[in-house]
Amino acid sequence: MTHDHDLVLRPTAAQTEAALNPPAGRTGGDLVVETLAALGATTVFGLPGQHALGLFDALRRSDLRYVGLRVENNAGFAADAYGRITGEAAPLLLSTGPGALTSLPALQEAAAASAPVLAICSQVPTAGLGGGRHGYLHELPDQAASFRGVVKSVHTVRAPSQIPSAIEAAWKSALSAPHGPVWVEIPQDVLPAATAIPVVTGGDAFPEELPPRPELTALAAHLLSTAERPAIIAGGGVVRADASGKLRQLAQILGAPVVTTPGGKGAFPWNHPLSLRSWLEDRHTTDFLEDADVLLVVGSGLGELSSNYHTFRPRGRIVQIEADLGKLESNHPALGIHADARLALQALLETVSERQDPTAPERVRTLLAKVADRIAAQGLTLEQDVLASVRRALPAGSPSFWDMTVLAYWAWSAFDAGGPNLMHSAQGAGGLGYGFPAALGAAVADPTRPVLAVSGDGGALYSIAELATARQHDLDVTWLIVDDGGYGILREYMTDAFGETTATELTRPDFVALAESFGVPGVRTSPEALEADLARALGTPGPSVVVLPAVLRMFAPTHLG
Repeated sequence: MTHDHDLVLRPTAAQTEAALNPPAGRTGGDLVVETLAALGATTVFGLPGQHALGLFDALRRSDLRYVGLRVENNAGFAADAYGRITGEAAPLLLSTGPGALTSLPALQEAAAASAPVLAICSQVPTAGLGGGRHGYLHELPDQAASFRGVVKSVHTVRAPSQIPSAIEAAWKSALSAPHGPVWVEIPQDVLPAATAIPVVTGGDAFPEELPPRPELTALAAHLLSTAERPAIIAGGGVVRADASGKLRQLAQILGAPVVTTPGGKGAFPWNHPLSLRSWLEDRHTTDFLEDADVLLVVGSGLGELSSNYHTFRPRGRIVQIEADLGKLESNHPALGIHADARLALQALLETVSERQDPTAPERVRTLLAKVADRIAAQGLTLEQDVLASVRRALPAGSPSFWDMTVLAYWAWSAFDAGGPNLMHSAQGAGGLGYGFPAALGAAVADPTRPVLAVSGDGGALYSIAELATARQHDLDVTWLIVDDGGYGILREYMTDAFGETTATELTRPDFVALAESFGVPGVRTSPEALEADLARALGTPGPSVVVLPAVLRMFAPTHLG
């Protein structure tokens, strides 16, 4: 009997000839770029370094597009955004030691947001592997140990013949649900080493699927179909799984209101009659969700931001669909379904019964009115006007990338993302400097539409060097910098907690003049002129900077009692 897994494709005559007579002058580095191309990669990000020169020399002989940034962490953010926009594993090329370690915050964000990043890094020569102290440049006792707590998987190569298989395994790991960053390291001497291995022409680029267990979806479908007040929380897993359409179908069949987490922005239409929007940092919304007798949580671990800082106390039954096993039931007991959101939602669509609830749209309108009244009572007109101006200026279908700044904290709750996979922020790991380099990665992924980046002045200084990258590659990114003279959100936190601030005030440059020194046009705007200036910048091809001097305040929290 012949089984499917016993079948092996026979090489063609041309493939056999190519294998017998590989081109001369190839190296371990060539095996890296050939494997990436065979898996479907077209673009790589990164920075060269002494140990990785064999890899970058091979890059010169390949058809891969190289986008070099000025700081490894920023290159990681750009690869993160490229992976989010395309759904492909984004190669990130790094060098040993300091270069590798500088990428750690970006890889942590990619892990938190389930962005597929394939980091390929050099290592000390093979003789130095194993923890001995040989005194090599950039040497670490165990470089991979610095990454094991961040990435999904680690793959160490010790010989050229291991390269194709290691990269293919890492590629699959990055793209298997939940998506995430992976780490491959190749010793310095292996990369330039000559190889007679045939040119890599094939690879299995298909990741493993994560379907739900049918007995669990059957029970979940029964609970949802017979619920009196079902509700849905949609997280980033819905966006990563490209499952927004299935979520909308299910919500409509069930008549269930939907709220999206900061990571799930755009997973459900903002103005849909069942849309609770994104006001999770609001006690009215928390009360509404606590009152649900069956709460479907899709692609969220109900972490800090998604649970109103862990003040959420559900009274009903929770059904949780989550691809990350570690997040399943980590915060609340639930019917836990370990599965890709798209496959699980499809299974529910095939098994739920339609239910009618004519009161649901009215309950949604009542809740949103309560939220609006609460915010209106706080006198935050400037903040709401600025956010509305950004929304009106941003073209339909254009993605936006938000740094950790006061306006982003507003956007998590109050900004219409415009659709799935269009609004992204650093809320997963919460590090500064994400917005602009991530926007550059998105512009590389899709040059047909302008991209918006939003930063504060503190976060902007983390990535100001990438203005050179934007100019060098002529990337269509408009960077809005809200200049409030310091770390605005920390200023608010410290004032609220201690009555005064420490270390939050900053001396900063003239951002317009600085942008223009890179050959990037800049303009200083005002709240009144913001919409027009931002729309003009977004409508002009190429990079640009818009600076808004303004001190924005946060809305009052509701989780403190």
